[in-house]
Amino acid sequence: MQKKSALEQQKKDLQMTLSKLTHEIRNPIALIQSELQMMETAHPEIIDFDGWYQVMENLEYIRTLLNELSQYNNANHLTLIQTDMTVFLNNITSSFKPALDYLGITLITDIPEKLPLLFLDQVKMRQAFLNLLRNAQESIHHSHGSITVSAFLIDGNVSVQISDNGCGMTECQMENIFTPFVTYKPEGTGLGLSVTRQIIQAHKGSLQVHSVPEEGSTFQVLLRG
Repeated sequence: MQKKSALEQQKKDLQMTLSKLTHEIRNPIALIQSELQMMETAHPEIIDFDGWYQVMENLEYIRTLLNELSQYNNANHLTLIQTDMTVFLNNITSSFKPALDYLGITLITDIPEKLPLLFLDQVKMRQAFLNLLRNAQESIHHSHGSITVSAFLIDGNVSVQISDNGCGMTECQMENIFTPFVTYKPEGTGLGLSVTRQIIQAHKGSLQVHSVPEEGSTFQVLLRG
């Protein structure tokens, strides 16, 4: 019991540190970005400088990292609302479909007309599912890409599977993909899937992955009814 209490206190201390850190860094970064934009407006020729694009790109990466750190830090803070899972999942897939259409990736959905009502933090859970869809999309590097979103009931619980026919993962990669700051993408922060799993676990759910290299991956979200 004491060990568990000590771990919980360490987690709270870490969350407080992350919160202070992201807040203190976010303000000067915003000021730097604003001043660089003013420089670009006053001196348009500056964009021809070889390093200008890299500077702006790195600043955007820092902003993304800070946002994901904040999301990671606040994943357990939920505002639960009774949610129609059929409507919820259909809205998410509909909102993501235009991006997939643009990339030439086929979206297949198999969502029952009547799924149970669940209590969810709709904003955070939407973020979690969009992270999984984006992860599936980014794994596809060929012209016949497809992503399948299916939902079904298991003993009164809702299971949602997101499958792709992308690059897949090795056993080693699957063991580490939920570890913060571990990424296998050139421009990834290594926090997206960590945040996703934290959100799902905060809902008393689980997130599992099955993958085969060069064949694709399936992420399964189980939410308790």
